[in-house]
Amino acid sequence: MSSCQSGNGCGHTPAGENRHSVPVLDPVTSVPRIPASAGALVFDAAGRLLILKPNYKKGWTVPGGQVQANGESPWEACQRETLEECGLQVEHGRLVCVDFLRPKPKRPGGVRFLFHCGTFTDDALSTIRVSDDEIDAYRFAELGAAAELLSGPVRRRVAAAAAVERCIYLEEGRPLAAVPS
Repeated sequence: MSSCQSGNGCGHTPAGENRHSVPVLDPVTSVPRIPASAGALVFDAAGRLLILKPNYKKGWTVPGGQVQANGESPWEACQRETLEECGLQVEHGRLVCVDFLRPKPKRPGGVRFLFHCGTFTDDALSTIRVSDDEIDAYRFAELGAAAELLSGPVRRRVAAAAAVERCIYLEEGRPLAAVPS
């Protein structure tokens, strides 16, 4: 880790480095890159949240996934992943959360975007078809029940963002006192 070159002892690290890992560099441009993903909050008419049981990790999650490196935006990733994972066409959304996760030994970290995609009609929800390649099951759950099933950072992100009026910023699924919502 190198310290800020301003010489003022601020503890700042240059772009692309952090106190937890070495920089992730794009092989073409040598510019640091941070992985990003996007998720969707989808509700039924009773106010229950759509959650999915992926077959590639523990716990339940919300529809969503990685932003592709081809220039896809977080909103486009939210739409694509929701369609791929459960067959729902998401046409409108409101960004409710940006969550930064530091890298860990078995997780690359990155930025997670969460979009509130509204309440879907029973007719629209009747078209749900889960992707057998990734998803074993789906269900609608009250927020409290969903929180018990969702994995840690997703649980904290959903709990913090489900009813907010404006976008919130989190780190590891937790608010920062220095960045009030």
